[in-house]
Amino acid sequence: LLESWSFLDTAESDFRPLVVIELAKGTKEETIEWLTKRIADKKADGGAQLLIKPLVTENGVENIYLVGASHLRLLLGAETVGLVKECSDNSMRTFTYSSRKTFKHFADDNHNFLTMAECQYIIKHELENLRAKNEKMIPGYPQAKLYPGKSIVRRLLTNGILVQIFPLHDREELKKLSHSWYGRVKVGYQPLDDIRCYFGETIALYFGFLEYFTFALIPMAVIGIPYYVFAWEDYDKYVMFATFNLLWSTVILEVWKRICAILTYRWGTLLMKRQFEEPRPGFHGVLGINPVTGREEPVYSSIKRQLRIYLVSLPFVCLCLYFSLYVMMIYFDLEQWALDYHEENESNFSSLMLYVPSIIYAVVIEIMNRIYRYAAEFLTSWENHRLESSYQNHLILKVLVFNFLNCFASLFYIAFVLFDMKLLRQSLATLLITSQILNQLAESLFPYWLQKRYNRRMKKRMCSKKTGTDLSLAEQVTMEKEMGTYLGTFDDYLELFLQFGYVSLFSCVYPLAAVFAVLNNITEIYSDALKMCRVYKRPFAEPTANIGVWQLAFETMSVISVVTNCILIGMSPQVDALFPDSKMDLVLTVALVE
Repeated sequence: LLESWSFLDTAESDFRPLVVIELAKGTKEETIEWLTKRIADKKADGGAQLLIKPLVTENGVENIYLVGASHLRLLLGAETVGLVKECSDNSMRTFTYSSRKTFKHFADDNHNFLTMAECQYIIKHELENLRAKNEKMIPGYPQAKLYPGKSIVRRLLTNGILVQIFPLHDREELKKLSHSWYGRVKVGYQPLDDIRCYFGETIALYFGFLEYFTFALIPMAVIGIPYYVFAWEDYDKYVMFATFNLLWSTVILEVWKRICAILTYRWGTLLMKRQFEEPRPGFHGVLGINPVTGREEPVYSSIKRQLRIYLVSLPFVCLCLYFSLYVMMIYFDLEQWALDYHEENESNFSSLMLYVPSIIYAVVIEIMNRIYRYAAEFLTSWENHRLESSYQNHLILKVLVFNFLNCFASLFYIAFVLFDMKLLRQSLATLLITSQILNQLAESLFPYWLQKRYNRRMKKRMCSKKTGTDLSLAEQVTMEKEMGTYLGTFDDYLELFLQFGYVSLFSCVYPLAAVFAVLNNITEIYSDALKMCRVYKRPFAEPTANIGVWQLAFETMSVISVVTNCILIGMSPQVDALFPDSKMDLVLTVALVE
Protein backbone atom coordinates (compact mmCIF):
# COMPACT_ATOMS: atom_id res chain seq x y z
CA LEU A 1 0.00 0.00 0.00
CA LEU A 2 2.85 2.41 0.85
CA GLU A 3 4.34 1.88 -2.60
CA SER A 4 1.09 2.85 -4.26
CA TRP A 5 0.87 5.95 -2.02
CA SER A 6 4.26 7.12 -3.22
CA PHE A 7 3.27 6.69 -6.88
CA LEU A 8 0.20 8.81 -6.32
CA ASP A 9 0.53 12.06 -8.21
CA THR A 10 -1.63 14.95 -7.05
CA ALA A 11 -1.40 16.99 -10.25
CA GLU A 12 -4.02 15.12 -12.29
CA SER A 13 -5.72 16.74 -15.23
CA ASP A 14 -9.23 15.24 -14.76
CA PHE A 15 -10.27 17.27 -11.71
CA ARG A 16 -13.84 16.40 -10.73
CA PRO A 17 -15.16 18.59 -7.90
CA LEU A 18 -16.89 16.41 -5.29
CA VAL A 19 -16.96 18.39 -2.06
CA VAL A 20 -17.31 22.12 -1.32
CA ILE A 21 -15.54 23.86 1.57
CA GLU A 22 -16.84 27.31 2.52
CA LEU A 23 -14.64 29.45 4.77
CA ALA A 24 -15.89 32.46 6.73
CA LYS A 25 -15.71 35.85 5.03
CA GLY A 26 -12.47 37.63 5.89
CA THR A 27 -10.54 34.47 6.77
CA LYS A 28 -6.85 35.36 6.99
CA GLU A 29 -4.61 34.58 4.01
CA GLU A 30 -2.08 32.63 6.09
CA THR A 31 -4.87 30.37 7.41
CA ILE A 32 -6.16 29.64 3.88
CA GLU A 33 -2.64 28.96 2.63
CA TRP A 34 -1.87 26.63 5.53
CA LEU A 35 -5.18 24.73 5.19
CA THR A 36 -4.97 24.23 1.39
CA LYS A 37 -1.35 23.08 1.78
CA ARG A 38 -2.32 20.57 4.48
CA ILE A 39 -5.15 19.22 2.30
CA ALA A 40 -2.91 18.85 -0.78
CA ASP A 41 0.24 17.61 1.04
CA LYS A 42 1.41 14.03 0.63
CA LYS A 43 0.06 11.45 3.07
CA ALA A 44 3.59 10.77 4.30
CA ASP A 45 3.89 14.45 5.32
CA GLY A 46 0.66 14.33 7.29
CA GLY A 47 -1.51 15.77 4.49
CA ALA A 48 -4.71 14.37 2.97
CA GLN A 49 -3.26 14.17 -0.58
CA LEU A 50 -6.46 15.51 -2.14
CA LEU A 51 -6.94 17.98 -4.99
CA ILE A 52 -8.18 21.44 -3.97
CA LYS A 53 -9.00 24.47 -6.11
CA PRO A 54 -10.55 27.85 -5.30
CA LEU A 55 -13.93 28.51 -6.93
CA VAL A 56 -13.63 31.43 -9.32
CA THR A 57 -16.87 33.40 -9.75
CA GLU A 58 -17.61 36.63 -11.60
CA ASN A 59 -16.73 38.53 -8.42
CA GLY A 60 -13.28 36.95 -8.40
CA VAL A 61 -12.19 34.34 -5.86
CA GLU A 62 -14.58 33.95 -2.93
CA ASN A 63 -13.76 31.88 0.15
CA ILE A 64 -15.12 28.72 -1.47
CA TYR A 65 -12.91 25.77 -2.36
CA LEU A 66 -13.65 22.65 -4.40
CA VAL A 67 -12.11 19.37 -3.28
CA GLY A 68 -11.63 16.33 -5.48
CA ALA A 69 -9.27 13.38 -5.70
CA SER A 70 -7.59 11.30 -8.37
CA HIS A 71 -9.07 7.89 -9.20
CA LEU A 72 -6.16 6.10 -7.57
CA ARG A 73 -6.44 8.22 -4.42
CA LEU A 74 -10.11 7.32 -4.10
CA LEU A 75 -9.38 3.59 -4.45
CA LEU A 76 -6.75 3.80 -1.71
CA GLY A 77 -9.25 5.79 0.38
CA ALA A 78 -11.87 3.07 -0.17
CA GLU A 79 -9.45 0.60 1.43
CA THR A 80 -8.80 2.97 4.34
CA VAL A 81 -12.50 3.39 5.19
CA GLY A 82 -13.12 -0.35 4.72
CA LEU A 83 -15.74 -0.28 1.94
CA VAL A 84 -17.22 -3.70 1.19
CA LYS A 85 -17.71 -4.53 -2.51
CA GLU A 86 -18.99 -7.48 -4.54
CA CYS A 87 -16.33 -9.84 -5.93
CA SER A 88 -16.46 -11.62 -9.28
CA ASP A 89 -17.55 -14.82 -7.45
CA ASN A 90 -20.60 -12.91 -6.02
CA SER A 91 -19.26 -12.88 -2.45
CA MET A 92 -18.96 -9.61 -0.51
CA ARG A 93 -15.47 -8.64 0.68
CA THR A 94 -13.68 -5.62 2.09
CA PHE A 95 -12.06 -3.78 -0.79
CA THR A 96 -8.25 -3.78 -0.92
CA TYR A 97 -6.20 -2.05 -3.57
CA SER A 98 -3.86 -5.01 -4.04
CA SER A 99 -6.73 -7.40 -4.86
CA ARG A 100 -8.71 -4.81 -6.89
CA LYS A 101 -8.83 -7.03 -10.00
CA THR A 102 -10.95 -9.65 -8.20
CA PHE A 103 -13.87 -7.22 -7.73
CA LYS A 104 -16.89 -7.13 -10.01
CA HIS A 105 -16.97 -4.29 -12.62
CA PHE A 106 -13.45 -3.18 -11.67
CA ALA A 107 -11.27 -1.82 -14.46
CA ASP A 108 -8.49 0.76 -14.23
CA ASP A 109 -10.37 3.06 -16.60
CA ASN A 110 -13.81 2.48 -15.01
CA HIS A 111 -14.28 5.59 -12.89
CA ASN A 112 -17.78 4.48 -11.87
CA PHE A 113 -16.56 1.53 -9.78
CA LEU A 114 -17.08 3.73 -6.70
CA THR A 115 -20.38 5.61 -6.57
CA MET A 116 -20.23 9.40 -6.24
CA ALA A 117 -21.66 9.12 -2.72
CA GLU A 118 -18.84 6.70 -1.77
CA CYS A 119 -16.21 9.07 -3.23
CA GLN A 120 -17.66 11.96 -1.20
CA TYR A 121 -17.76 9.81 1.94
CA ILE A 122 -14.05 8.94 1.41
CA ILE A 123 -13.13 12.63 0.99
CA LYS A 124 -15.10 13.58 4.12
CA HIS A 125 -13.31 10.82 6.05
CA GLU A 126 -9.90 12.02 4.81
CA LEU A 127 -10.67 15.66 5.65
CA GLU A 128 -11.90 14.77 9.14
CA ASN A 129 -8.77 12.69 9.72
CA LEU A 130 -6.49 15.57 8.82
CA ARG A 131 -4.70 15.98 12.15
CA ALA A 132 -2.46 18.56 13.75
CA LYS A 133 1.19 17.50 13.96
CA ASN A 134 3.21 19.97 16.01
CA GLU A 135 1.09 23.11 15.48
CA LYS A 136 -0.03 24.69 18.76
CA MET A 137 -2.74 26.80 17.10
CA ILE A 138 -4.37 27.52 13.74
CA PRO A 139 -2.12 30.06 11.94
CA GLY A 140 -3.63 33.55 12.24
CA TYR A 141 -6.00 32.52 15.08
CA PRO A 142 -4.09 32.18 18.37
CA GLN A 143 -7.35 31.45 20.26
CA ALA A 144 -7.96 28.29 18.13
CA LYS A 145 -5.69 25.91 20.04
CA LEU A 146 -4.37 22.67 18.52
CA TYR A 147 -2.55 19.68 19.99
CA PRO A 148 -0.98 16.65 18.25
CA GLY A 149 -3.68 14.38 16.81
CA LYS A 150 -6.51 16.95 16.99
CA SER A 151 -8.80 16.92 13.92
CA ILE A 152 -8.11 20.21 12.10
CA VAL A 153 -11.52 20.37 10.40
CA ARG A 154 -13.37 19.98 13.72
CA ARG A 155 -11.32 22.77 15.31
CA LEU A 156 -12.03 25.05 12.29
CA LEU A 157 -15.75 24.30 12.59
CA THR A 158 -15.99 24.94 16.33
CA ASN A 159 -14.09 28.24 15.90
CA GLY A 160 -16.35 29.42 13.07
CA ILE A 161 -13.47 29.72 10.56
CA LEU A 162 -14.98 26.94 8.47
CA VAL A 163 -18.65 27.67 7.66
CA GLN A 164 -19.62 24.35 6.10
CA ILE A 165 -18.47 21.33 4.13
CA PHE A 166 -21.02 19.71 1.83
CA PRO A 167 -21.02 17.27 -1.12
CA LEU A 168 -22.06 18.58 -4.53
CA HIS A 169 -25.17 17.36 -6.31
CA ASP A 170 -24.67 15.59 -9.62
CA ARG A 171 -27.28 17.36 -11.77
CA GLU A 172 -27.66 14.59 -14.38
CA GLU A 173 -27.90 11.74 -11.85
CA LEU A 174 -30.30 13.76 -9.71
CA LYS A 175 -32.57 14.34 -12.70
CA LYS A 176 -32.67 10.60 -13.46
CA LEU A 177 -33.24 9.67 -9.82
CA SER A 178 -35.99 12.29 -9.36
CA HIS A 179 -37.83 10.97 -12.42
CA SER A 180 -37.72 7.32 -11.37
CA TRP A 181 -38.43 8.11 -7.71
CA TYR A 182 -41.19 10.71 -7.56
CA GLY A 183 -41.40 12.22 -11.07
CA ARG A 184 -44.43 10.17 -12.05
CA VAL A 185 -47.27 8.79 -9.99
CA LYS A 186 -47.05 5.01 -10.06
CA VAL A 187 -47.81 2.00 -7.90
CA GLY A 188 -44.56 0.17 -7.23
CA TYR A 189 -41.39 -0.01 -5.23
CA GLN A 190 -38.97 2.87 -4.83
CA PRO A 191 -35.57 2.62 -6.59
CA LEU A 192 -33.82 1.87 -3.27
CA ASP A 193 -30.52 0.85 -4.91
CA ASP A 194 -30.38 4.13 -6.85
CA ILE A 195 -31.24 6.10 -3.70
CA ARG A 196 -28.45 4.29 -1.88
CA CYS A 197 -25.95 5.04 -4.68
CA TYR A 198 -26.87 8.72 -4.57
CA PHE A 199 -27.60 9.47 -0.90
CA GLY A 200 -25.93 6.59 0.95
CA GLU A 201 -27.21 3.76 3.13
CA THR A 202 -28.72 5.64 6.09
CA ILE A 203 -31.19 7.56 3.93
CA ALA A 204 -31.91 4.59 1.65
CA LEU A 205 -32.71 2.46 4.73
CA TYR A 206 -35.12 5.10 6.03
CA PHE A 207 -36.99 5.07 2.71
CA GLY A 208 -36.85 1.27 2.69
CA PHE A 209 -38.38 1.20 6.17
CA LEU A 210 -41.02 3.79 5.26
CA GLU A 211 -42.03 1.74 2.20
CA TYR A 212 -42.04 -1.55 4.13
CA PHE A 213 -44.06 -0.05 6.98
CA THR A 214 -46.63 1.32 4.50
CA PHE A 215 -47.04 -2.12 2.90
CA ALA A 216 -47.24 -3.72 6.36
CA LEU A 217 -50.11 -1.37 7.27
CA ILE A 218 -52.23 -2.51 4.29
CA PRO A 219 -53.58 -5.75 5.94
CA MET A 220 -54.62 -3.68 8.98
CA ALA A 221 -56.31 -1.15 6.70
CA VAL A 222 -58.07 -3.88 4.65
CA ILE A 223 -59.48 -5.51 7.79
CA GLY A 224 -60.22 -2.11 9.35
CA ILE A 225 -62.58 -0.79 6.65
CA PRO A 226 -65.30 -3.49 6.87
CA TYR A 227 -64.88 -3.55 10.67
CA TYR A 228 -65.50 0.19 10.76
CA VAL A 229 -68.46 0.01 8.36
CA PHE A 230 -70.32 -2.92 9.90
CA ALA A 231 -69.59 -2.58 13.62
CA TRP A 232 -69.53 1.22 13.75
CA GLU A 233 -71.84 1.88 16.72
CA ASP A 234 -70.92 -1.33 18.52
CA TYR A 235 -67.70 -0.44 20.33
CA ASP A 236 -67.43 -3.80 22.03
CA LYS A 237 -66.92 -5.99 18.95
CA TYR A 238 -63.19 -5.26 18.81
CA VAL A 239 -61.86 -8.56 20.24
CA MET A 240 -60.98 -10.12 16.87
CA PHE A 241 -59.38 -6.92 15.64
CA ALA A 242 -57.33 -6.52 18.83
CA THR A 243 -56.13 -10.13 18.53
CA PHE A 244 -54.98 -9.51 14.96
CA ASN A 245 -53.34 -6.28 16.14
CA LEU A 246 -51.36 -8.23 18.76
CA LEU A 247 -49.86 -10.59 16.20
CA TRP A 248 -49.36 -7.90 13.55
CA SER A 249 -47.34 -5.49 15.69
CA THR A 250 -44.93 -8.27 16.71
CA VAL A 251 -44.52 -10.01 13.35
CA ILE A 252 -43.87 -6.93 11.18
CA LEU A 253 -40.80 -5.90 13.20
CA GLU A 254 -39.29 -9.39 12.97
CA VAL A 255 -39.85 -9.47 9.20
CA TRP A 256 -38.24 -6.02 8.89
CA LYS A 257 -35.02 -7.33 10.50
CA ARG A 258 -34.73 -9.85 7.67
CA ILE A 259 -35.46 -7.31 4.92
CA CYS A 260 -33.00 -4.87 6.48
CA ALA A 261 -30.26 -7.54 6.57
CA ILE A 262 -30.95 -8.49 2.92
CA LEU A 263 -30.62 -4.85 1.83
CA THR A 264 -27.50 -4.02 3.84
CA TYR A 265 -25.77 -7.26 2.81
CA ARG A 266 -26.33 -6.34 -0.83
CA TRP A 267 -25.02 -2.83 -0.16
CA GLY A 268 -21.97 -4.13 1.68
CA THR A 269 -22.60 -2.38 5.00
CA LEU A 270 -23.77 -5.42 6.98
CA LEU A 271 -20.19 -6.72 7.07
CA MET A 272 -18.46 -3.36 7.30
CA LYS A 273 -16.18 -3.01 10.30
CA ARG A 274 -17.15 -0.17 12.63
CA GLN A 275 -14.80 2.78 12.58
CA PHE A 276 -13.04 3.79 15.78
CA GLU A 277 -15.27 6.63 16.96
CA GLU A 278 -13.75 10.08 17.28
CA PRO A 279 -14.82 12.56 20.01
CA ARG A 280 -17.74 14.60 18.67
CA PRO A 281 -17.14 18.23 17.55
CA GLY A 282 -19.04 19.75 20.51
CA PHE A 283 -17.09 17.74 23.13
CA HIS A 284 -14.81 19.84 25.33
CA GLY A 285 -12.56 19.14 28.30
CA VAL A 286 -9.05 19.66 29.59
CA LEU A 287 -6.18 18.08 27.67
CA GLY A 288 -5.21 14.69 29.02
CA ILE A 289 -4.08 11.26 27.86
CA ASN A 290 -6.68 8.84 26.50
CA PRO A 291 -6.01 5.67 28.58
CA VAL A 292 -6.94 3.41 25.64
CA THR A 293 -5.08 4.97 22.70
CA GLY A 294 -2.37 6.81 24.65
CA ARG A 295 -3.08 9.89 22.49
CA GLU A 296 -3.41 13.38 23.91
CA GLU A 297 -7.01 14.59 23.68
CA PRO A 298 -9.66 16.43 25.74
CA VAL A 299 -10.76 14.46 28.79
CA TYR A 300 -13.95 15.11 30.78
CA SER A 301 -14.79 13.36 34.04
CA SER A 302 -17.63 10.86 33.64
CA ILE A 303 -18.69 11.58 37.26
CA LYS A 304 -19.35 15.22 36.31
CA ARG A 305 -21.37 14.04 33.33
CA GLN A 306 -23.44 11.62 35.46
CA LEU A 307 -24.11 14.44 37.96
CA ARG A 308 -25.35 16.66 35.12
CA ILE A 309 -27.59 13.86 33.84
CA TYR A 310 -29.12 12.84 37.18
CA LEU A 311 -29.24 16.19 38.99
CA VAL A 312 -30.31 18.44 36.10
CA SER A 313 -31.53 16.55 33.02
CA LEU A 314 -33.60 13.93 34.84
CA PRO A 315 -35.50 16.42 37.08
CA PHE A 316 -36.09 18.66 34.03
CA VAL A 317 -37.57 15.77 32.03
CA CYS A 318 -39.78 14.80 35.00
CA LEU A 319 -40.97 18.42 35.29
CA CYS A 320 -41.85 18.45 31.57
CA LEU A 321 -43.76 15.16 31.96
CA TYR A 322 -45.71 16.65 34.89
CA PHE A 323 -46.53 19.73 32.80
CA SER A 324 -47.70 17.49 29.95
CA LEU A 325 -50.10 15.66 32.31
CA TYR A 326 -51.34 19.01 33.66
CA VAL A 327 -52.19 20.14 30.09
CA MET A 328 -53.97 16.80 29.59
CA MET A 329 -56.23 17.43 32.59
CA ILE A 330 -57.12 20.88 31.16
CA TYR A 331 -58.08 19.08 27.94
CA PHE A 332 -60.47 16.80 29.84
CA ASP A 333 -62.10 19.85 31.47
CA LEU A 334 -62.61 21.33 27.98
CA GLU A 335 -64.01 17.99 26.77
CA GLN A 336 -66.53 18.01 29.63
CA TRP A 337 -67.50 21.63 28.85
CA ALA A 338 -68.09 20.75 25.15
CA LEU A 339 -70.24 17.78 26.18
CA ASP A 340 -72.38 19.90 28.53
CA TYR A 341 -72.72 22.58 25.84
CA HIS A 342 -73.89 19.96 23.32
CA GLU A 343 -76.46 18.48 25.75
CA GLU A 344 -77.91 21.96 26.36
CA ASN A 345 -78.09 23.15 22.73
CA GLU A 346 -78.36 19.99 20.57
CA SER A 347 -77.52 21.77 17.28
CA ASN A 348 -75.17 21.12 14.34
CA PHE A 349 -72.81 23.74 15.75
CA SER A 350 -72.73 22.08 19.17
CA SER A 351 -72.01 18.65 17.65
CA LEU A 352 -69.07 20.24 15.77
CA MET A 353 -67.92 21.78 19.06
CA LEU A 354 -67.43 18.25 20.42
CA TYR A 355 -64.33 17.91 18.18
CA VAL A 356 -62.81 21.31 19.04
CA PRO A 357 -61.11 20.33 22.36
CA SER A 358 -59.39 17.35 20.67
CA ILE A 359 -58.17 19.50 17.76
CA ILE A 360 -56.84 22.21 20.10
CA TYR A 361 -55.15 19.54 22.24
CA ALA A 362 -53.57 17.92 19.14
CA VAL A 363 -52.13 21.30 18.07
CA VAL A 364 -50.85 21.98 21.60
CA ILE A 365 -49.21 18.51 21.69
CA GLU A 366 -47.35 19.27 18.45
CA ILE A 367 -46.18 22.67 19.75
CA MET A 368 -45.06 21.15 23.08
CA ASN A 369 -43.18 18.36 21.28
CA ARG A 370 -41.27 20.87 19.17
CA ILE A 371 -40.37 23.17 22.09
CA TYR A 372 -39.30 20.21 24.23
CA ARG A 373 -37.13 18.95 21.37
CA TYR A 374 -35.04 22.16 21.48
CA ALA A 375 -34.70 21.91 25.25
CA ALA A 376 -33.65 18.24 24.98
CA GLU A 377 -31.00 19.10 22.37
CA PHE A 378 -29.62 21.90 24.54
CA LEU A 379 -29.49 19.69 27.65
CA THR A 380 -27.88 16.75 25.83
CA SER A 381 -25.19 19.08 24.41
CA TRP A 382 -24.60 20.50 27.88
CA GLU A 383 -24.14 16.98 29.28
CA ASN A 384 -20.97 16.96 27.11
CA HIS A 385 -21.00 13.42 25.71
CA ARG A 386 -17.72 12.32 24.22
CA LEU A 387 -19.12 10.23 21.35
CA GLU A 388 -21.78 11.09 18.76
CA SER A 389 -23.48 7.70 19.34
CA SER A 390 -23.96 8.27 23.10
CA TYR A 391 -25.16 11.83 22.40
CA GLN A 392 -27.75 10.47 19.95
CA ASN A 393 -28.89 7.71 22.36
CA HIS A 394 -29.42 10.17 25.24
CA LEU A 395 -31.25 12.60 22.97
CA ILE A 396 -33.51 9.92 21.49
CA LEU A 397 -34.34 8.55 24.95
CA LYS A 398 -35.31 12.02 26.25
CA VAL A 399 -37.40 12.84 23.19
CA LEU A 400 -39.16 9.45 23.00
CA VAL A 401 -40.18 9.36 26.67
CA PHE A 402 -41.72 12.84 26.47
CA ASN A 403 -43.38 12.34 23.07
CA PHE A 404 -44.82 9.00 24.14
CA LEU A 405 -46.39 10.43 27.28
CA ASN A 406 -47.49 13.64 25.56
CA CYS A 407 -49.19 11.87 22.65
CA PHE A 408 -50.61 8.77 24.33
CA ALA A 409 -51.26 9.63 28.01
CA SER A 410 -54.75 10.99 27.26
CA LEU A 411 -55.64 7.81 25.33
CA PHE A 412 -54.50 5.56 28.20
CA TYR A 413 -56.44 7.71 30.66
CA ILE A 414 -59.64 7.53 28.58
CA ALA A 415 -59.29 3.76 28.04
CA PHE A 416 -58.25 2.56 31.49
CA VAL A 417 -59.51 5.24 33.91
CA LEU A 418 -62.65 6.63 32.26
CA PHE A 419 -63.52 3.41 30.34
CA ASP A 420 -65.13 5.62 27.68
CA MET A 421 -64.71 3.83 24.32
CA LYS A 422 -66.70 6.42 22.38
CA LEU A 423 -64.46 9.26 23.56
CA LEU A 424 -61.37 7.09 22.96
CA ARG A 425 -62.37 6.60 19.33
CA GLN A 426 -63.03 10.31 18.81
CA SER A 427 -59.79 11.35 20.54
CA LEU A 428 -57.63 8.87 18.62
CA ALA A 429 -59.12 9.92 15.27
CA THR A 430 -58.64 13.64 15.96
CA LEU A 431 -55.10 13.30 17.34
CA LEU A 432 -53.94 11.08 14.47
CA ILE A 433 -55.42 13.14 11.63
CA THR A 434 -54.48 16.56 13.09
CA SER A 435 -50.86 15.51 13.78
CA GLN A 436 -50.52 14.10 10.25
CA ILE A 437 -51.82 17.30 8.63
CA LEU A 438 -49.54 19.50 10.78
CA ASN A 439 -46.50 17.32 10.04
CA GLN A 440 -47.09 17.42 6.29
CA LEU A 441 -47.36 21.21 6.40
CA ALA A 442 -44.32 21.78 8.61
CA GLU A 443 -42.05 19.18 7.04
CA SER A 444 -42.70 19.39 3.35
CA LEU A 445 -44.95 22.12 1.99
CA PHE A 446 -43.39 25.00 3.93
CA PRO A 447 -39.70 24.15 3.12
CA TYR A 448 -40.65 23.45 -0.52
CA TRP A 449 -42.41 26.81 -0.83
CA LEU A 450 -39.40 28.64 0.69
CA GLN A 451 -37.02 26.83 -1.66
CA LYS A 452 -39.19 27.63 -4.70
CA ARG A 453 -39.16 31.32 -3.75
CA TYR A 454 -35.42 31.33 -3.24
CA ASN A 455 -34.79 29.51 -6.55
CA ARG A 456 -36.90 32.05 -8.44
CA ARG A 457 -34.86 34.91 -6.94
CA MET A 458 -31.58 33.14 -7.79
CA LYS A 459 -32.71 32.33 -11.35
CA LYS A 460 -33.61 36.00 -11.90
CA ARG A 461 -30.16 37.07 -10.68
CA MET A 462 -28.47 34.45 -12.89
CA CYS A 463 -30.58 35.18 -15.98
CA SER A 464 -29.90 38.91 -15.75
CA LYS A 465 -26.21 38.05 -16.21
CA LYS A 466 -26.54 35.56 -19.05
CA THR A 467 -29.01 33.45 -20.94
CA GLY A 468 -28.63 29.70 -21.10
CA THR A 469 -30.35 26.71 -19.57
CA ASP A 470 -27.46 24.89 -17.92
CA LEU A 471 -26.03 26.30 -14.72
CA SER A 472 -22.27 26.74 -14.63
CA LEU A 473 -20.36 25.12 -11.77
CA ALA A 474 -19.96 28.47 -9.95
CA GLU A 475 -23.73 29.08 -10.16
CA GLN A 476 -24.50 25.56 -8.99
CA VAL A 477 -22.22 25.94 -5.95
CA THR A 478 -23.64 29.40 -5.13
CA MET A 479 -27.17 28.02 -5.33
CA GLU A 480 -26.47 24.87 -3.28
CA LYS A 481 -24.58 26.57 -0.46
CA GLU A 482 -27.69 28.61 0.34
CA MET A 483 -29.96 25.55 0.48
CA GLY A 484 -31.12 24.19 3.84
CA THR A 485 -29.03 21.54 5.59
CA TYR A 486 -30.65 18.12 6.01
CA LEU A 487 -30.46 17.32 9.72
CA GLY A 488 -30.77 13.55 9.46
CA THR A 489 -33.57 11.00 9.73
CA PHE A 490 -34.42 11.65 13.41
CA ASP A 491 -37.69 13.54 12.86
CA ASP A 492 -38.81 11.18 10.10
CA TYR A 493 -38.36 8.09 12.28
CA LEU A 494 -40.00 9.87 15.22
CA GLU A 495 -43.09 10.56 13.11
CA LEU A 496 -43.28 6.89 12.06
CA PHE A 497 -42.74 5.77 15.67
CA LEU A 498 -45.70 7.86 16.90
CA GLN A 499 -47.80 6.67 13.97
CA PHE A 500 -46.95 3.05 14.85
CA GLY A 501 -48.14 3.85 18.38
CA TYR A 502 -51.49 5.24 17.21
CA VAL A 503 -52.05 2.20 15.00
CA SER A 504 -50.86 -0.57 17.32
CA LEU A 505 -52.02 0.64 20.75
CA PHE A 506 -55.71 1.48 20.30
CA SER A 507 -56.63 1.07 16.65
CA CYS A 508 -58.96 -1.82 17.56
CA VAL A 509 -61.31 0.90 18.85
CA TYR A 510 -60.84 3.04 15.71
CA PRO A 511 -60.09 0.62 12.84
CA LEU A 512 -59.63 3.44 10.29
CA ALA A 513 -56.33 4.50 11.96
CA ALA A 514 -54.35 2.21 9.63
CA VAL A 515 -56.17 3.59 6.56
CA PHE A 516 -55.16 7.16 7.45
CA ALA A 517 -51.62 6.00 8.20
CA VAL A 518 -51.32 4.38 4.74
CA LEU A 519 -52.63 7.52 2.99
CA ASN A 520 -50.25 9.70 5.04
CA ASN A 521 -47.25 7.47 4.25
CA ILE A 522 -47.89 7.46 0.51
CA THR A 523 -47.80 11.28 0.47
CA GLU A 524 -44.86 11.15 2.92
CA ILE A 525 -42.80 9.05 0.46
CA TYR A 526 -43.36 11.63 -2.30
CA SER A 527 -42.86 14.70 -0.12
CA ASP A 528 -39.72 13.31 1.58
CA ALA A 529 -38.27 12.36 -1.81
CA LEU A 530 -38.99 15.85 -3.13
CA LYS A 531 -37.41 17.33 0.00
CA MET A 532 -34.22 15.29 -0.43
CA CYS A 533 -33.82 16.11 -4.12
CA ARG A 534 -34.98 19.73 -4.30
CA VAL A 535 -35.05 21.45 -0.91
CA TYR A 536 -31.88 20.41 0.90
CA LYS A 537 -28.16 20.33 0.21
CA ARG A 538 -26.96 16.84 -0.55
CA PRO A 539 -26.05 15.12 2.74
CA PHE A 540 -22.89 13.00 3.09
CA ALA A 541 -23.48 9.27 2.78
CA GLU A 542 -23.33 7.42 6.08
CA PRO A 543 -22.81 3.65 5.94
CA THR A 544 -25.09 1.79 8.37
CA ALA A 545 -26.12 -1.84 8.89
CA ASN A 546 -29.59 -1.25 10.40
CA ILE A 547 -31.97 1.44 11.66
CA GLY A 548 -30.05 1.51 14.93
CA VAL A 549 -31.71 2.49 18.19
CA TRP A 550 -35.05 2.95 16.39
CA GLN A 551 -35.42 -0.83 16.04
CA LEU A 552 -35.36 -1.03 19.85
CA ALA A 553 -37.81 1.89 20.12
CA PHE A 554 -40.31 0.20 17.78
CA GLU A 555 -39.93 -3.13 19.59
CA THR A 556 -40.60 -1.41 22.94
CA MET A 557 -43.74 0.14 21.46
CA SER A 558 -44.83 -3.28 20.20
CA VAL A 559 -44.42 -4.74 23.73
CA ILE A 560 -46.57 -1.92 25.16
CA SER A 561 -49.14 -2.52 22.41
CA VAL A 562 -49.33 -6.22 23.33
CA VAL A 563 -50.09 -5.21 26.93
CA THR A 564 -52.76 -2.62 26.00
CA ASN A 565 -54.47 -4.89 23.47
CA CYS A 566 -54.59 -7.78 25.97
CA ILE A 567 -56.13 -5.50 28.61
CA LEU A 568 -58.67 -4.16 26.08
CA ILE A 569 -59.59 -7.75 25.17
CA GLY A 570 -59.92 -8.56 28.86
CA MET A 571 -62.19 -5.53 29.38
CA SER A 572 -64.53 -6.42 26.49
CA PRO A 573 -68.04 -7.70 27.42
CA GLN A 574 -67.60 -10.93 25.39
CA VAL A 575 -64.51 -12.03 27.32
CA ASP A 576 -65.93 -10.68 30.57
CA ALA A 577 -68.93 -12.98 30.13
CA LEU A 578 -66.64 -16.05 30.04
CA PHE A 579 -65.58 -15.39 33.65
CA PRO A 580 -68.85 -14.60 35.45
CA ASP A 581 -67.73 -15.73 38.90
CA SER A 582 -64.06 -14.91 39.37
CA LYS A 583 -62.45 -11.71 38.13
CA MET A 584 -59.10 -13.02 39.40
CA ASP A 585 -59.19 -15.80 36.79
CA LEU A 586 -59.77 -13.16 34.10
CA VAL A 587 -56.78 -11.07 35.24
CA LEU A 588 -54.52 -14.16 35.37
CA THR A 589 -55.65 -15.32 31.91
CA VAL A 590 -54.93 -11.88 30.40
CA ALA A 591 -51.47 -11.85 32.02
CA LEU A 592 -50.81 -15.37 30.70
CA VAL A 593 -51.82 -14.39 27.13
CA GLU A 594 -49.49 -11.40 27.34
